[in-house]
Amino acid sequence: MTTPVSALHGDVLDALGQQLVDGALPEGRVLRTEELAREFGVSRTVTREAVRVLESMGMLSSRRRVGLTVEPRARWNVYDPRVIRWRLRGRDRAAQLRSLSELRSGIEPVAAALAATRATPEQCGDLTGAVMDMAVHGRSGDLEAYLEADIRFHRALLEASGNEMLAALADVLAEVLVGRTHHHLMPANPEPLAIRLHGDVAQAVRAGDAEAARAAMADIISEATTAMLAGVPEPPAP
Repeated sequence: MTTPVSALHGDVLDALGQQLVDGALPEGRVLRTEELAREFGVSRTVTREAVRVLESMGMLSSRRRVGLTVEPRARWNVYDPRVIRWRLRGRDRAAQLRSLSELRSGIEPVAAALAATRATPEQCGDLTGAVMDMAVHGRSGDLEAYLEADIRFHRALLEASGNEMLAALADVLAEVLVGRTHHHLMPANPEPLAIRLHGDVAQAVRAGDAEAARAAMADIISEATTAMLAGVPEPPAP
């Protein structure tokens, strides 16, 4: 059975992206499309499609008579969920978790305070419903269902802020939650404290209490950061 081109493209993109974030392809390294095609056993068309995506992410650049060049990390689109996913999967996990936690600290408490003044009744209901689902799945130990409810909560909160730029970061924050679960950086049964704090945020938003919403969200991030970094193993040797 022939593998679809889209699947091959995805496989090559995933493999190349992982090599880039892990440093196997260091800054300044020159790559050739034909060599990559041979390495992955795919056509040049498939390789070029993967390369185009990496160029759009700032990870590679194409220059005439030079070829493909690995770009400095400072030029990468670090907000791209795929870059985050690769970094969480590799040697850069601890640094990525710290960066994301610091980003959350600057974003989500603000979003919670704004939501307390702008959320619609429907959005308040979405937050409360997500917390109820988190409680149910937390007790049962169904981490995938818990993850889905957790992502729904944080996405709803960012949208309830009424700020489209904050809402646009929902996919970035979702990768944090996915990475925490899939890399076993949270307990088998979610902490009751974490669920209670989510409930406190939902209640404060519903009550229009901006400061209480901000404080509860800051506590959520603090609790999650401590738990995640405590479970991050030392990176493997280069």
